Amino acid sequence: MSTPADEARLAATGAAERLGVEVLELSEVDEQRAAAELLQRVWDADSPDQLVNAGFMRAFSHSGNYVVGAYRDGKLLGAAVAFLGAGHLHSHVAGVEPGRQGSGLGYVMKLHQRAWALDRGLPTVCWTYDPLVRRNAYFNLCKLGARITAYLPDFYGQMDLGTNVGGPSDRMYVRWDLTSPGATAAAGGEPQEVDPAGGVVALGRDEDGAPVPVAAASGPRLLVAAPPDVEALRRTDPPLAKRWRYALREAVTAAMERGYTVAGVTRDGWYVLEDS
Repeated sequence: MSTPADEARLAATGAAERLGVEVLELSEVDEQRAAAELLQRVWDADSPDQLVNAGFMRAFSHSGNYVVGAYRDGKLLGAAVAFLGAGHLHSHVAGVEPGRQGSGLGYVMKLHQRAWALDRGLPTVCWTYDPLVRRNAYFNLCKLGARITAYLPDFYGQMDLGTNVGGPSDRMYVRWDLTSPGATAAAGGEPQEVDPAGGVVALGRDEDGAPVPVAAASGPRLLVAAPPDVEALRRTDPPLAKRWRYALREAVTAAMERGYTVAGVTRDGWYVLEDS
Protein backbone atom coordinates (compact mmCIF):
# COMPACT_ATOMS: atom_id res chain seq x y z
CA MET A 1 0.00 0.00 0.00
CA SER A 2 1.46 3.34 -1.03
CA THR A 3 2.05 6.09 1.52
CA PRO A 4 1.53 9.86 1.06
CA ALA A 5 5.32 10.13 0.65
CA ASP A 6 5.27 7.51 -2.12
CA GLU A 7 2.47 9.34 -3.93
CA ALA A 8 4.26 12.68 -3.54
CA ARG A 9 7.44 11.18 -4.95
CA LEU A 10 5.57 9.83 -7.97
CA ALA A 11 3.89 13.18 -8.60
CA ALA A 12 7.21 15.02 -8.34
CA THR A 13 9.02 12.58 -10.62
CA GLY A 14 6.26 12.65 -13.21
CA ALA A 15 6.17 16.46 -13.33
CA ALA A 16 9.95 16.64 -13.70
CA GLU A 17 10.00 14.05 -16.48
CA ARG A 18 7.24 15.83 -18.40
CA LEU A 19 9.24 19.05 -18.30
CA GLY A 20 12.54 17.33 -19.05
CA VAL A 21 14.28 18.54 -15.90
CA GLU A 22 15.99 16.93 -12.94
CA VAL A 23 15.89 18.35 -9.42
CA LEU A 24 19.02 17.48 -7.43
CA GLU A 25 20.25 18.22 -3.94
CA LEU A 26 23.35 20.42 -4.08
CA SER A 27 26.22 19.30 -1.88
CA GLU A 28 29.29 20.70 -3.66
CA VAL A 29 30.57 24.24 -3.24
CA ASP A 30 30.68 24.96 -6.99
CA GLU A 31 27.05 23.87 -7.36
CA GLN A 32 26.00 26.00 -4.43
CA ARG A 33 27.91 29.00 -5.74
CA ALA A 34 26.15 28.69 -9.09
CA ALA A 35 22.78 28.45 -7.31
CA ALA A 36 23.55 31.55 -5.23
CA GLU A 37 24.47 33.48 -8.38
CA LEU A 38 21.25 32.37 -10.08
CA LEU A 39 19.17 33.61 -7.15
CA GLN A 40 21.09 36.87 -7.23
CA ARG A 41 19.98 37.34 -10.86
CA VAL A 42 16.39 36.41 -10.06
CA TRP A 43 16.13 38.97 -7.27
CA ASP A 44 18.27 41.61 -9.04
CA ALA A 45 20.54 41.75 -5.99
CA ASP A 46 23.96 43.39 -5.88
CA SER A 47 25.43 40.33 -4.18
CA PRO A 48 24.35 36.81 -3.15
CA ASP A 49 24.99 37.99 0.42
CA GLN A 50 21.70 39.91 0.24
CA LEU A 51 19.81 36.60 -0.13
CA VAL A 52 21.68 33.41 0.69
CA ASN A 53 25.29 32.89 -0.33
CA ALA A 54 27.18 29.69 -1.10
CA GLY A 55 28.60 29.54 2.42
CA PHE A 56 25.14 29.47 3.98
CA MET A 57 24.01 26.90 1.41
CA ARG A 58 26.99 24.76 2.35
CA ALA A 59 26.07 24.92 6.02
CA PHE A 60 22.37 24.30 5.38
CA SER A 61 23.08 21.31 3.14
CA HIS A 62 25.63 19.80 5.49
CA SER A 63 23.23 20.03 8.43
CA GLY A 64 20.43 18.23 6.61
CA ASN A 65 18.43 21.12 5.21
CA TYR A 66 16.98 21.56 1.73
CA VAL A 67 19.28 22.99 -0.97
CA VAL A 68 18.41 22.00 -4.56
CA GLY A 69 18.90 22.94 -8.18
CA ALA A 70 16.74 22.21 -11.21
CA TYR A 71 18.71 21.18 -14.30
CA ARG A 72 17.97 20.55 -17.96
CA ASP A 73 20.74 19.02 -20.07
CA GLY A 74 23.24 19.89 -17.35
CA LYS A 75 22.26 23.58 -17.21
CA LEU A 76 21.08 25.06 -13.91
CA LEU A 77 17.68 26.69 -14.40
CA GLY A 78 16.32 27.03 -10.88
CA ALA A 79 17.30 26.82 -7.22
CA ALA A 80 15.61 26.62 -3.84
CA VAL A 81 16.72 26.75 -0.21
CA ALA A 82 14.67 25.73 2.83
CA PHE A 83 15.48 24.97 6.44
CA LEU A 84 13.92 22.99 9.25
CA GLY A 85 11.51 24.81 11.53
CA ALA A 86 9.51 23.58 14.54
CA GLY A 87 7.85 20.53 13.01
CA HIS A 88 7.83 21.93 9.51
CA LEU A 89 10.08 22.95 6.62
CA HIS A 90 10.44 26.69 6.03
CA SER A 91 11.00 27.53 2.37
CA HIS A 92 13.27 30.56 2.53
CA VAL A 93 14.04 31.42 -1.10
CA ALA A 94 13.46 29.95 -4.55
CA GLY A 95 13.64 31.15 -8.11
CA VAL A 96 14.05 30.25 -11.74
CA GLU A 97 16.34 31.82 -14.32
CA PRO A 98 14.97 35.22 -15.43
CA GLY A 99 12.80 34.85 -18.51
CA ARG A 100 11.64 31.35 -17.53
CA GLN A 101 8.87 32.37 -15.12
CA GLY A 102 5.68 30.49 -15.92
CA SER A 103 7.61 27.64 -17.56
CA GLY A 104 6.63 25.08 -14.92
CA LEU A 105 10.05 24.95 -13.27
CA GLY A 106 8.80 26.47 -10.03
CA TYR A 107 5.98 23.94 -9.84
CA VAL A 108 8.38 21.04 -10.39
CA MET A 109 10.69 22.29 -7.62
CA LYS A 110 7.81 22.69 -5.18
CA LEU A 111 6.59 19.15 -5.86
CA HIS A 112 10.13 17.92 -5.22
CA GLN A 113 10.16 19.91 -1.98
CA ARG A 114 6.83 18.37 -0.98
CA ALA A 115 8.13 14.84 -1.53
CA TRP A 116 11.40 15.64 0.27
CA ALA A 117 9.54 16.93 3.33
CA LEU A 118 7.12 13.99 3.49
CA ASP A 119 10.03 11.55 3.18
CA ARG A 120 11.39 13.08 6.38
CA GLY A 121 8.10 13.03 8.28
CA LEU A 122 7.44 16.76 7.86
CA PRO A 123 3.74 17.34 7.10
CA THR A 124 3.93 21.06 6.39
CA VAL A 125 5.97 23.58 4.40
CA CYS A 126 5.65 27.28 5.23
CA TRP A 127 6.93 30.41 3.52
CA THR A 128 6.21 34.07 2.88
CA TYR A 129 5.46 36.02 -0.28
CA ASP A 130 4.69 39.62 -1.21
CA PRO A 131 0.87 39.93 -1.35
CA LEU A 132 1.12 42.48 -4.15
CA VAL A 133 2.81 40.04 -6.55
CA ARG A 134 -0.25 38.55 -8.21
CA ARG A 135 1.41 35.70 -10.09
CA ASN A 136 2.98 34.43 -6.87
CA ALA A 137 -0.37 34.58 -5.09
CA TYR A 138 -2.00 32.46 -7.79
CA PHE A 139 0.90 30.01 -7.85
CA ASN A 140 0.93 29.51 -4.09
CA LEU A 141 -2.80 29.30 -3.46
CA CYS A 142 -4.13 27.75 -6.66
CA LYS A 143 -1.31 25.82 -8.32
CA LEU A 144 -0.05 24.37 -5.01
CA GLY A 145 -3.14 24.39 -2.81
CA ALA A 146 -1.43 26.25 0.04
CA ARG A 147 -3.32 28.55 2.42
CA ILE A 148 -2.66 31.96 3.96
CA THR A 149 -2.59 32.00 7.75
CA ALA A 150 -1.38 35.54 8.51
CA TYR A 151 -0.60 38.96 7.07
CA LEU A 152 2.81 40.16 8.30
CA PRO A 153 3.35 43.94 7.96
CA ASP A 154 6.94 45.01 7.18
CA PHE A 155 8.17 41.47 7.96
CA TYR A 156 11.80 41.96 6.85
CA GLY A 157 12.05 45.69 7.49
CA GLN A 158 13.23 47.91 4.65
CA MET A 159 14.91 45.88 1.93
CA ASP A 160 17.88 46.90 -0.20
CA LEU A 161 17.66 44.69 -3.28
CA GLY A 162 16.16 45.05 -6.73
CA THR A 163 12.70 46.55 -7.06
CA ASN A 164 12.10 45.92 -3.31
CA VAL A 165 14.29 48.87 -2.30
CA GLY A 166 12.56 51.13 0.19
CA GLY A 167 9.08 50.89 1.58
CA PRO A 168 7.65 48.26 3.93
CA SER A 169 8.23 44.57 3.20
CA ASP A 170 4.74 43.21 3.93
CA ARG A 171 4.33 39.46 3.49
CA MET A 172 1.63 36.84 3.46
CA TYR A 173 2.49 33.80 5.58
CA VAL A 174 1.62 30.60 3.72
CA ARG A 175 1.03 27.14 5.19
CA TRP A 176 1.14 24.17 2.80
CA ASP A 177 -0.42 21.13 4.44
CA LEU A 178 1.19 18.55 2.20
CA THR A 179 -1.41 15.79 2.48
CA SER A 180 -4.51 18.00 2.52
CA PRO A 181 -7.11 17.35 -0.20
CA GLY A 182 -6.23 20.67 -1.86
CA ALA A 183 -2.49 20.06 -1.93
CA THR A 184 -2.94 16.48 -3.10
CA ALA A 185 -5.26 17.52 -5.93
CA ALA A 186 -2.92 20.35 -6.93
CA ALA A 187 0.01 17.92 -7.05
CA GLY A 188 -2.09 15.85 -9.46
CA GLY A 189 -2.48 18.85 -11.78
CA GLU A 190 -5.81 20.24 -10.50
CA PRO A 191 -5.43 23.93 -9.57
CA GLN A 192 -7.46 24.94 -6.53
CA GLU A 193 -9.56 27.70 -8.05
CA VAL A 194 -11.74 29.86 -5.82
CA ASP A 195 -15.23 31.17 -6.64
CA PRO A 196 -15.61 34.97 -6.30
CA ALA A 197 -19.36 34.92 -7.07
CA GLY A 198 -21.39 37.07 -4.73
CA GLY A 199 -18.35 38.72 -3.22
CA VAL A 200 -18.51 42.29 -1.94
CA VAL A 201 -15.61 44.47 -3.06
CA ALA A 202 -13.57 45.73 -0.11
CA LEU A 203 -10.71 47.03 -2.29
CA GLY A 204 -11.19 47.69 -6.00
CA ARG A 205 -9.23 49.22 -8.87
CA ASP A 206 -10.14 52.30 -10.88
CA GLU A 207 -9.62 52.74 -14.63
CA ASP A 208 -6.18 54.23 -14.01
CA GLY A 209 -5.04 51.20 -12.01
CA ALA A 210 -5.21 52.88 -8.61
CA PRO A 211 -6.61 51.17 -5.50
CA VAL A 212 -10.15 52.08 -4.46
CA PRO A 213 -10.98 51.16 -0.85
CA VAL A 214 -14.63 50.56 0.00
CA ALA A 215 -15.49 51.60 3.54
CA ALA A 216 -17.40 49.16 5.75
CA ALA A 217 -17.65 46.42 3.14
CA SER A 218 -19.33 43.38 4.65
CA GLY A 219 -20.92 40.08 3.71
CA PRO A 220 -20.03 36.40 3.80
CA ARG A 221 -17.45 36.90 1.04
CA LEU A 222 -15.16 39.88 0.39
CA LEU A 223 -13.02 40.68 -2.64
CA VAL A 224 -9.68 42.49 -2.39
CA ALA A 225 -7.89 43.52 -5.59
CA ALA A 226 -4.15 43.29 -6.22
CA PRO A 227 -2.41 45.42 -8.89
CA PRO A 228 -1.84 43.74 -12.28
CA ASP A 229 1.98 44.02 -12.20
CA VAL A 230 3.39 45.63 -9.09
CA GLU A 231 6.99 44.85 -10.09
CA ALA A 232 6.63 47.01 -13.21
CA LEU A 233 4.71 49.61 -11.22
CA ARG A 234 7.57 49.97 -8.75
CA ARG A 235 9.79 51.00 -11.66
CA THR A 236 7.33 53.30 -13.43
CA ASP A 237 5.28 54.77 -10.57
CA PRO A 238 6.73 54.07 -7.10
CA PRO A 239 4.20 56.32 -5.28
CA LEU A 240 1.29 54.35 -6.77
CA ALA A 241 2.96 51.06 -5.85
CA LYS A 242 3.25 52.33 -2.27
CA ARG A 243 -0.44 53.30 -2.24
CA TRP A 244 -1.24 49.71 -3.21
CA ARG A 245 0.91 48.44 -0.34
CA TYR A 246 -1.02 50.33 2.31
CA ALA A 247 -4.44 49.89 0.73
CA LEU A 248 -4.13 46.10 0.44
CA ARG A 249 -2.63 45.86 3.93
CA GLU A 250 -5.56 47.77 5.42
CA ALA A 251 -8.21 45.82 3.52
CA VAL A 252 -6.81 42.37 4.37
CA THR A 253 -5.81 42.98 7.98
CA ALA A 254 -9.11 44.72 8.77
CA ALA A 255 -11.02 41.77 7.34
CA MET A 256 -8.88 39.24 9.23
CA GLU A 257 -9.46 41.12 12.49
CA ARG A 258 -13.20 40.69 11.84
CA GLY A 259 -12.81 36.93 11.44
CA TYR A 260 -12.36 36.55 7.68
CA THR A 261 -9.85 34.12 6.21
CA VAL A 262 -8.27 34.18 2.75
CA ALA A 263 -9.92 31.37 0.77
CA GLY A 264 -7.81 31.91 -2.33
CA VAL A 265 -7.15 34.23 -5.24
CA THR A 266 -8.62 34.41 -8.72
CA ARG A 267 -6.57 34.20 -11.88
CA ASP A 268 -7.22 37.91 -12.53
CA GLY A 269 -5.94 38.97 -9.12
CA TRP A 270 -8.81 39.19 -6.64
CA TYR A 271 -8.22 37.82 -3.16
CA VAL A 272 -11.35 36.08 -1.93
CA LEU A 273 -11.92 36.28 1.82
CA GLU A 274 -14.66 34.34 3.57
CA ASP A 275 -16.28 34.92 6.93
CA SER A 276 -15.27 32.04 9.15
